[in-house]
Amino acid sequence: MASHRLVNLTGPLGVGKSFLAGRLENATAVDLDRPNALIALRGALADPARRMLVIDSADGQQRLNVLRAVLDDAGGEHPTVVVVSRRPVLAHPDWAYSGAVTVTMGPIRNGELPTRAAGIEDAEGRVLVARLGGGIPLLSDAARRALDSGVSNVSPGAVADQLAEVILDRLGRELPGRRWRHSLRLLATVRCGDEELLPGGPDHFSSLAALSIVNRDTLGLRITEPYRTVLELAYRWRRPEAHDSVRTRARDYRLTLLDRARDAKERADLTDQGLFLTGDPLLRRELFPADEHAVGFHTAVAADADDIGRLMRRWALDSGFDLRRCDRFTERWGADDISAFHLARDRDGRAIGLANLMPIGAHTVDGLEPLLQQHSRTLTAGGLFLGVAHCTETAARAHLLRYVLRQAVQGERLVVSTASPDYQVLVQALGFREHGGIRDDVYSCGRRPEVFTHDFAAADLPGWLSGITHGDGLDTASARPVVPRLAPKELRILLDYASGLTLKAAARRAGVTPNTAKYYLSQVKAKYQAAGRPAYTKIDLALRVREDGLDRL
Repeated sequence: MASHRLVNLTGPLGVGKSFLAGRLENATAVDLDRPNALIALRGALADPARRMLVIDSADGQQRLNVLRAVLDDAGGEHPTVVVVSRRPVLAHPDWAYSGAVTVTMGPIRNGELPTRAAGIEDAEGRVLVARLGGGIPLLSDAARRALDSGVSNVSPGAVADQLAEVILDRLGRELPGRRWRHSLRLLATVRCGDEELLPGGPDHFSSLAALSIVNRDTLGLRITEPYRTVLELAYRWRRPEAHDSVRTRARDYRLTLLDRARDAKERADLTDQGLFLTGDPLLRRELFPADEHAVGFHTAVAADADDIGRLMRRWALDSGFDLRRCDRFTERWGADDISAFHLARDRDGRAIGLANLMPIGAHTVDGLEPLLQQHSRTLTAGGLFLGVAHCTETAARAHLLRYVLRQAVQGERLVVSTASPDYQVLVQALGFREHGGIRDDVYSCGRRPEVFTHDFAAADLPGWLSGITHGDGLDTASARPVVPRLAPKELRILLDYASGLTLKAAARRAGVTPNTAKYYLSQVKAKYQAAGRPAYTKIDLALRVREDGLDRL
């Protein structure tokens, strides 16, 4: 504000823009949502004593047009103006102010809203608030109030319904009427919708596109997270049969388009959407979480070597792998073809994740052999090999995994060798063929990598997506609890530890080091967390053992 006459403070609905702008010292505020706001605005602009003016609620085409006209009338003779809006006003084709700047606020990341859930005593309630809030203070507070009012945390749909009312009420300031509300629920259910999936005609479609939480995407309109998840949960809670019918119709429509697609990139887009529409609970959690994260991808060049080395070592530490062995794989893969590394970068350009996707061919076979061993001869017939997929930020992990799958669809075949139990469960859920473990514990972690393959030939894609379980992971509390799949060593550590042994004693009985046992236990907790059934303490773990009948195995 010290160097610009017009500052646009922008960000998604409920992120806290007005809260921040309201704490600017010596600023006069005019809220365009208030009665007689236009008169107040003209008066504030004409007052020579005003040094700073905050114009709030500059949302919707009509308000932006009026605001632009008023500022044009004032010419350059006005105080420093801070315009608060959900979308950048400078993106409007008729806004062209020299010396203007945009400041963007995003969702609060990495669970940095602890005080907003401080009044919630049970852990499951706090998890639900974090899940539905998605880093948006408005939604986190609304979820907390819903729980305070007596709504049960075992009914996410009922909580989401109250949040949906808050969202729709706020959006009403952008678009008059109510006709668009049901269309927004349909769009939330299908994730990406064109005019075929969103009845109402071209003008109605354009009206939806103008809403601040809606963006244009490759396959149509898309609602940003976490608003999409909240609206879909609420719609399913209110009309479960209608929700299922909408999703089934969208899935069949996308599979029809996929069967006709001739372009590899188009097939990748439709496959991504088809995976969402299967409704499989594990795929929803791992690939389509209620958390938006801006991530860009590019193939590595020599200048990325330091980032690759750092991320690979982080991958090794997080996975319990031997660092020296990991370093040898990094050197070998980089020497074969550094462009086989694909880096994920956040909006600030920081490298936060990577995947190693090596084209399978004569020049890479030697580098693949240690991770395929006895399977090498039968599995080196083209396609891509995934050696590692790792992200330092949980919110961006889903984007990386979907990026890998998009590359696999375009490469028509993917071979995976992984020692991670989580990834083993995921590729099994995706219908990969399991070939078994290799002979050696190549990472010195107490687990041998398991090998999987899948063919992504164009003709096979519709049948493959149709074969993936059509379930619903949105409100698992009303259905049978999801029992995570545990590796044998994880199960043994869990049973011994939950029975009352110390972690050190459980490690000794399993024949592993205490650090390895600690890693196994962390994996168990992560799997229960992903299944929507958190287990933070030894008592929690013992309860999960009894609930799932693991003590009777």
